[in-house]
Amino acid sequence: MSSPLQLYVHIPFCVHKCHYCDFNSHERTKPDWSAYQQALTTELKQWADQPAFAGRKLATIFFGGGTPSLAPPSLIHAVIDTARMYCGIEPDAEITLEANPGTIDADNFRTYRQAGVNRLSIGMQSLDANELRWLERIHGADEAVSAYQTARDAGFANINLDLMYGLPGQDLHGWLSTLQTAIELAPEHLSCYQLTVEPHTRLAATHAKKPYPLPDDDTSLSMFFETRKELSTAGYDAYEISNFCQPGLKCRHNDGYWLYHDYIGIGAGASGKWDRPDQGMTRYSNIRTPESYIEAALSNGTAINTQESLNRDQAAAEACWLGLRRSAGINRHAFQQRFGVDVWEHFKPQLQAWKNDDMLLIRNDSVQLSESGIALADTISASVL
Repeated sequence: MSSPLQLYVHIPFCVHKCHYCDFNSHERTKPDWSAYQQALTTELKQWADQPAFAGRKLATIFFGGGTPSLAPPSLIHAVIDTARMYCGIEPDAEITLEANPGTIDADNFRTYRQAGVNRLSIGMQSLDANELRWLERIHGADEAVSAYQTARDAGFANINLDLMYGLPGQDLHGWLSTLQTAIELAPEHLSCYQLTVEPHTRLAATHAKKPYPLPDDDTSLSMFFETRKELSTAGYDAYEISNFCQPGLKCRHNDGYWLYHDYIGIGAGASGKWDRPDQGMTRYSNIRTPESYIEAALSNGTAINTQESLNRDQAAAEACWLGLRRSAGINRHAFQQRFGVDVWEHFKPQLQAWKNDDMLLIRNDSVQLSESGIALADTISASVL
């Protein structure tokens, strides 16, 4: 049985590329929106006909970036209409659009809703003026709150707020103050990420020359666990390491990645993935530069830059690595159906020590991290790769 099919749409353009950002984003004063829209719809039509995707309706669509809220509503509308025509969209599909405060227009938001967008993800990052300046965000704290209210006024009933902790000079009290203010807004979903100094970013270059005063490991760990505690008290479920939702309102698209579902990726730098009958997996990544992507997509129908195939064991390891991020862990029956092996028996040599240390829980129906193991999720999950 096929997994739910998902569509990721990458909008790579930004007003300003923040120094910590390692996503495929590009500053452009006047993007050629018409050409980009044509490239997206051309590519989507091509992928919809491929054997791995043909005849499968979309369960989720996610417009990510970059800054998708910079895009004209006509582009969002065209992509959704093309998806409906060539793929089909499930009646209860989740359709998410990322938006940054400072690029939000009330009329655009209402038009996005009319096009079918039913979930917003707002990149607040912080509600502290000094932290926002350091992050190089183009909005202030008041603008962030205003953007949230604008989304509500436009009729959105499912909103995520992105927040970041572990910033230079930030202490536990400062972080919890931002978190509490966000909780009081009552979003349906919160994503709380620790700042990571990613290689090849401007932040990495400046940090290497003169290190920023980032919180030490003990402080960062306190922020992590206090975040979980505060959000649990406020009624949010911690369904993944960094993601929290009101009951029943997890991000189905992102959860699909952790569940190893198939997805089509369109746009500059986007990736796609599908399962093969031999229990392996194939994925591709697109050309990253927007102008080169447009040229390739309009000429060839696709804009693939790289493609790779994993065999059964490699795909199983990757699925285990991703699945352990989920609080519910890996469903043993589903894993057995997908790969023909039991996840615990297959990866027991790599994971036994973590079980012995009570970091890993082995249940009849699942393999999952314990509460103490969650903080070591990256290390534990990487042991299977």
